[in-house]
Order: sequence, then structure tokens, then C-alpha cells
Amino acid sequence: MNIQIFGRSKCFDTKKAERYFKERRIRVQQIDLLRYGMSGGEFDSVLRAVGGVDKLIDWSRRDPDIDLLRYMDDARAKEDKLFERPELMRTPVVRNGRKATVGYCPDVWKQWEESEK
Repeated sequence: MNIQIFGRSKCFDTKKAERYFKERRIRVQQIDLLRYGMSGGEFDSVLRAVGGVDKLIDWSRRDPDIDLLRYMDDARAKEDKLFERPELMRTPVVRNGRKATVGYCPDVWKQWEESEK
């Protein structure tokens, strides 16, 4: 497996995801989302894998841009805003090739492990 974890250093779910893979001795690449962000290709791949931009947005954050995103109809404009402001994303974003999850999803990651065997 080729696991990448995009997260924030102070995010509890990101730390839980890192621990999940560490306990199973699965190598991961940890990327600080706020510091490095995602490349355009990674962002597009994650959007396709999770089912759209709305699943990637952290709707619980208190930020004026979240309110703006809530009322935008144009999906492409939402994607552009989210790409510019990665701190508005739910974390962790865990990628395994073309597959991806948002948030803490150990059930999905376990399926990834089993399909690798």
C-alpha cells in the first residue's frame, strides 16, 4: 500500500489515523495540509475518490468562507476556493493510490489491507 495522510498537526483524527497505520506497520507519508497543501492532481484525485467537493469541506468550521461555500451553486468555484484554502478541508485525507477517504475511516482502510493480501 502507498498511503498518504494529509492532515493538521493538532487534529485528533489525523493523529488517530497515523496511529492506525503505525500499529499495523504500514508505511505512510505524512503531509502537513496547512503547510504544503495538495498538488492539483492530488486534489482532483481525492475529489473523484470521495464523491465531490461537498464531502471534502469541513462544514463544522467557523469561517466566513464556509458560509460562502454553503451558498455557492457552482461546484468548480467551490473546488477552487477549497484548493486555495486547504484549512477548510476535513482531515485527515487518506490516499491509497486512486482511493481516498476523508475523516477517520478504519473500516475502509481495513478493506484496503485485505485487498492487498
